[in-house]
Amino acid sequence: MATKATIPGHSATPSAKTVAKWKKRGSVTDLPTGPKVPRSTVLSIEEEAIVVAFRRHTLLPLDDCLYALQATIPHLTRSSLHRCLHRHGLNT
Repeated sequence: MATKATIPGHSATPSAKTVAKWKKRGSVTDLPTGPKVPRSTVLSIEEEAIVVAFRRHTLLPLDDCLYALQATIPHLTRSSLHRCLHRHGLNT
């Protein structure tokens, strides 16, 4: 019989502390990683509110929103705009 150390992908066995933590968990699914409330590192809260309000009001496509908003928010990039709209469910 093969031990865990000889099975590919199992180079080390978990410690007793890790096993104890696993047994306390309510489910076997992985817990989410990252911040509990996603927020922008590029846009301020006010700038993000401007972007969301503009998109909801105009319903313009991404590139048109970018062109229109860059006069107001000069450091706005296409990727930061897309991430902002995605966070608020407006990326369609």
